[in-house]
Amino acid sequence: MKLNSKLIIIMISLLVLAMLTLFILNQSAQNDLVREIQESSQEISKAVQMSIEDLTSEAETSRLTEYLNKAREKGINEINIINNEGEIIDSSDPEKIGKKREIKKLEKGVHAAPAASRGASILSQRPYEVLVPVIVGDEHLGYVQINMLLDNIRDLQHANFIRRLFATCMVFAVGIALTIFLARRYTDPIHRLVDDFKRVSAGDLSVTIPVESSDEIGELAEGFNNMVEKLREREALEKRLYEAEHLSRVGQLASGIAHEIRNPLNYISLAIDHLKTEMLPICGDKCAELTELTDKIKEEVRRANYMVLNFMNYGRPLKLRRVLVPYGEILAKVLPLLNDRLTEQGVRIEQEFDAGLPPLWVDQELLRNCILNFINNAAQAMNDGGIIRLGAAVDEGGDRVRLTFADQGSGIQPEDIAKIFQPYFTTKDVGIGLGLAITERIIKEHGGEILVESKPGEGTKFTVVLPLQQEQQEAT
Repeated sequence: MKLNSKLIIIMISLLVLAMLTLFILNQSAQNDLVREIQESSQEISKAVQMSIEDLTSEAETSRLTEYLNKAREKGINEINIINNEGEIIDSSDPEKIGKKREIKKLEKGVHAAPAASRGASILSQRPYEVLVPVIVGDEHLGYVQINMLLDNIRDLQHANFIRRLFATCMVFAVGIALTIFLARRYTDPIHRLVDDFKRVSAGDLSVTIPVESSDEIGELAEGFNNMVEKLREREALEKRLYEAEHLSRVGQLASGIAHEIRNPLNYISLAIDHLKTEMLPICGDKCAELTELTDKIKEEVRRANYMVLNFMNYGRPLKLRRVLVPYGEILAKVLPLLNDRLTEQGVRIEQEFDAGLPPLWVDQELLRNCILNFINNAAQAMNDGGIIRLGAAVDEGGDRVRLTFADQGSGIQPEDIAKIFQPYFTTKDVGIGLGLAITERIIKEHGGEILVESKPGEGTKFTVVLPLQQEQQEAT
């Protein structure tokens, strides 16, 4: 609901509430006033009747004084019985008996009492006199004068005024409370919105305002969230563009360096071939040892040259040369190259493979590079030695194989796990941060994925999930 509609509803509700309250109070006051007038009229009639009885009776006792003590509660202050000569022959006030009144000046009916007759009722705001002639048959016997105070009616009117005033104040108090509530309901989100704008202007784009209503404030919050979302997208795009530009420059530099590295690698390879041809035949007993050594050097030169080629072609699609090869055979070519370094560092390798593990449909050269990266990273994380566990098992569905590489090293910080596969990201003092990036790319080109589990201080576990060849799946 819109703010304008809420304000209109509140104003109409207050108006209806005020009118209803005043109507009820007015009806109640009218009923009380009518009842009070009826009771006063009844008392006046009774006083007149009693006065006529005293006037026409020959009894010497007067009942006016006794009656007046009860009638004062209904506003009757004084009763006088006057004969035709104007003499007060009986009165509720004994001091006035025998006094004279001028008949001509007496006004018949109900009228305001003259100032001189107010006397004891000086505190009354509405003293009235009722003069009733007493006629029996055709004989005029005298007059009955009743002095009455309308204080009861005045009190009723005053009480009614107080009630109406109180009710009006209550209605306005409710209106003010609702207005304050509505003002706070709308000003507090605006204040929070201003604070959020300040945070966004300071560069914090993580701000999100909850949309709690469908009015103007809700629309403003939704518009703010859309604006921040677009700013986030723009910031992410600018960041990607900057990273792409940075990677492009680094890639161009690295490509040039890699091209220069290939020249000495070619020379080393030719030199090894020359040594094998010319020098090994004359080495005697050490021929076999030197032959093994030159073969390892030759193999490392070939692998280094292959890595350089992949590095130069990092931004291009990989060309996989897949073959069916047992996982143990790939490890048999990798582990001897690492034995000396791992032994010197105090690192042991344990292998846990499922029995009947099928051969892998992979590019064995690229997979060897991945395994070398995993083992080198694990060894670098265990400066004090430890165990690297290599595992291999077929998934329950039988269509994928899981290769695991678990170490007991220092682990990876939680905030760095999402970054370890980014190019040129590294937490080591050496390296350029391309090992895991290239490894992830190779695994994805094979249709697989890499999962990471790590706890700082406890170690890291990489799991490589690779699909099996379709023919293998059907055969198994």
